[in-house]
Amino acid sequence: MRTDRLVAVLLLLQRRGQVTAAEVARELEVSERTARRDLDALAMAGVPVYSTQGRGGGWRLVGGARTDLSGLTASEARALFLVAGPASATTPTVKAALRKLVQALPEPFRMQAEAAASSLAVDPRRWGSSRVEHRPPRFLDELQDAVIRGVQVRLGYVDREGAETGRTVHPLGIVAKGPSWYLVCDTEAGRRTFRIDRVSSVDPTDDPVRRPPDFDLAESWREISDEVDRRRTPLEIQAVCAPHGIGLLRMALGDRLQVGGSTTDGRVEVVIRGRDEYALAGELAWMVEWLEVTGPAGVRDHLASIGDALVERYG
Repeated sequence: MRTDRLVAVLLLLQRRGQVTAAEVARELEVSERTARRDLDALAMAGVPVYSTQGRGGGWRLVGGARTDLSGLTASEARALFLVAGPASATTPTVKAALRKLVQALPEPFRMQAEAAASSLAVDPRRWGSSRVEHRPPRFLDELQDAVIRGVQVRLGYVDREGAETGRTVHPLGIVAKGPSWYLVCDTEAGRRTFRIDRVSSVDPTDDPVRRPPDFDLAESWREISDEVDRRRTPLEIQAVCAPHGIGLLRMALGDRLQVGGSTTDGRVEVVIRGRDEYALAGELAWMVEWLEVTGPAGVRDHLASIGDALVERYG
């Protein structure tokens, strides 16, 4: 994220007084060419920085090692806090420093800046699709602005069957799930999520959002994600696994694996979620050396059939 780097460069300038492109490159783990472009970008954006050439030269802030944050506009303050928010890839040290800097903002900007920091969550895991979206969806900026300003939106939406509907929603936050983006909002039918790439129109209103006082975007998304996972993998099987096979199970199954306690023979009890009995049996057949499925009986029957077919073909 370039905004992340630009703010980090500004923090370096404030902390050290003077930096070279090589020092910026080393600190931010980028090339010197990228570091020089970022320093030039700060100057073009109006940050009072200048460079001196020759031995002992580098980049400095005009007038010393501090800038006046009171000159930020409301939109610039929101952008700064987005970098400091929980969804950012910024390091914890930079986040902490940014949030201290934003305390210098004028009071009217602070509420929207705080809203910006909590408007976005990032969940790097995919739903299981290999599809990759290379660009953010069309209405992402408009919806995030509605979340930050706390206003209702008249939303046009195209469902998976291609039918277009319209509704008024209360935007609460935006989540990046792997390559996809989702709007979390309240509606007359309760809490809902909408894929932003299926949004066909956004018309903000002047009506305030109905926001639950204890709403937490990250926690709400965990609940939504867990419910989606349960619907996608409604079947649970019980099994016991040799201890040295648990790591392989974790790599293969991820969140669909729940590890329990040890049995009297030293194996480990596990619960595994999947779509259906046959698919799970095929998925677990390669683990037969370490894993024993104890139920349901249908999965054991499918495993036995797979074993018979393997023996018949390769035995």
